[in-house]
Amino acid sequence: MTSQFYRLVRDLHLYLGLFISPFLLVFSVSVFFLVHSWLPRLGSQTSSTRVIPAVTLSNDWQNLSGRSRIDALKPMLEACGVRGEVGFIRHQVKEEKLIIPVTIPGRETTVSINLSNREATIVTRETGLADALVVLHKSPGQHGPDIRMNWFAMRAWRWLADASVYLLLLITVTGIYLWYVLRSERAVGILLFSAGTLIFFAMTYALIC
Repeated sequence: MTSQFYRLVRDLHLYLGLFISPFLLVFSVSVFFLVHSWLPRLGSQTSSTRVIPAVTLSNDWQNLSGRSRIDALKPMLEACGVRGEVGFIRHQVKEEKLIIPVTIPGRETTVSINLSNREATIVTRETGLADALVVLHKSPGQHGPDIRMNWFAMRAWRWLADASVYLLLLITVTGIYLWYVLRSERAVGILLFSAGTLIFFAMTYALIC
């Protein structure tokens, strides 16, 4: 029974680790671009502009707010060929202008609508692979929870990010178990675990005190 449980834990540790390794790689590599601004952006940035006349807006968008307003304007964005995560909607009343930034990892699109003639100016900027990784790293967080995750692909990414965290916790627990069973590795394991714990609490103390 013990050997069967050991093999089960070993297999879970191995195969679940392989499954989440691409997600962990994205989060790990993106940290370098978040922390070190001098790193190359992994791709040239380009920009393009196009104008679409007579766009169609929903009749009640001005009476809505938050996620409801975004949902009301989504059909217009799709008709203009713009898809992605809407960051916010800015209504400039005096200028009679509506500004909608839309993000896809590696691409930023700003849709500016002149409300007087319903003309949309769409500026698309390709930001490169490094920025795409940073967007994926930051997106699952609780930033603007009342409007965020309004694009299905980003919601799916959040679900996968959550699953990666839970599986990482499982892999950590199974790793400790596998280390404990291998008696020949206990001494080295205790040394490394103690060193990691000491460094963690030392850094935590330095940051909060």
